[in-house]
Amino acid sequence: MTMILYTTVGSSDLKRSIAFYDAVFKALGVPRGEGWTDTWAGWGPSYDDGVSFWVCAPFDGNAPSSGNGTMISLRANSEVEVDAFHAAALANGGSDEGAPGTRPYYEPTFYVAYVRDPDGNKLACVFHKHVPEG
Repeated sequence: MTMILYTTVGSSDLKRSIAFYDAVFKALGVPRGEGWTDTWAGWGPSYDDGVSFWVCAPFDGNAPSSGNGTMISLRANSEVEVDAFHAAALANGGSDEGAPGTRPYYEPTFYVAYVRDPDGNKLACVFHKHVPEG
């Protein structure tokens, strides 16, 4: 059983965020989901078929913010997808928080890239079945 039903991040510019996430999720082969409107959009499966990702203006009307230490990790099916995710993020208004590759403090099979979306939300993209050379 998957514990998480969906994830939502706030946006100060929905059109910009949709362009960013369309590119990022396209790199991972994830289409925009059904049911989006002029005020929010989502990607991924339906509630019954897995975890989806949504973006909208905060419902309380305050400015969106990202939390220090808060991060959403997206699953990739290969190192190529992690690389494509990172490139798509940077080409669409995101900022680099860590280039694709392995890290000495994680398992050698953990291939990851880190970015921030245009509103500062931190994302990781992970392929956790990397086979190290050598």
